[in-house]
Amino acid sequence: MTKIAKNTVCLWYERDAEAAAQFYARTFPNSSVGAVHRAPGDFPSGKQGDVLTVEFTVMGIPCLGLNGGAAFNQTEAFSFQVATEDQAETDRYWNAIVGNGGQESECGWCKDKWGVSWQITPIALTKAYTSPDRSAARRAFDAMMTMKKIDIAAIEAAVRG
Repeated sequence: MTKIAKNTVCLWYERDAEAAAQFYARTFPNSSVGAVHRAPGDFPSGKQGDVLTVEFTVMGIPCLGLNGGAAFNQTEAFSFQVATEDQAETDRYWNAIVGNGGQESECGWCKDKWGVSWQITPIALTKAYTSPDRSAARRAFDAMMTMKKIDIAAIEAAVRG
């Protein structure tokens, strides 16, 4: 038996926890799929032998995917925030999520095809809007507010004025 994490993020999926975990493991570094647990008996959204839970890690964060049925949906109240080093990394993660059945949103947010929200946030953006130069920070923030996927060059241009 694997050592159980003291604190784990539990994500509710209708039925595709294993597929989601495999996608995360392929897409993000320091991510993997661990144990897949099958239901020992029938349950409201499945039958004995169906995948019930999946242990996985997303960028070092231990998670548990629960195939709980359609009773609950993901919301933006929970999101993974991924700090990216450059535009290539930003594009890679954004395109992987959106291009695999996900949806674009505003200000660097997107959803994967299972409804989990992701903030693909370049470190340059965070540095820009937290800058002690509040005028530059405001320009960067205002630029971000017009974007879906973050354009680092546009953020840096906004900082320069």
